[in-house]
Amino acid sequence: QVQLVESGGGLVPPGGSTTLSCTTSGIIFTDYHMTYYHEAPGKQREMVATIYSVGNTNYADSVKGRFTISRDNAKNTVYLRMNNLEAEDTGTYTCKAFSNLGRDYWGQGIQVTVSS
Repeated sequence: QVQLVESGGGLVPPGGSTTLSCTTSGIIFTDYHMTYYHEAPGKQREMVATIYSVGNTNYADSVKGRFTISRDNAKNTVYLRMNNLEAEDTGTYTCKAFSNLGRDYWGQGIQVTVSS
């Protein structure tokens, strides 16, 4: 049984920071690339950051320089460090594991609210 369990998030003041975690089980973590998506209220879900199995990364323009995605293969976990948060970063963040064979698995999503 594949599981992606997310943690972190919550209420963060503008300009603040937080780290999201997504811990996987039931997959060979090193075979999978990991992506975080962001769904803002009333908007479509969009890719925020991706880290590939070999470690290279890709970011949406809106978060470049502010967010950092990383992975700990020993812990089967991906992290999204979010700095200098803005109100527009509010929304649900969901991690996804995807492989070159076309398999993908989703986390449950976690809420981040940027507000004073």
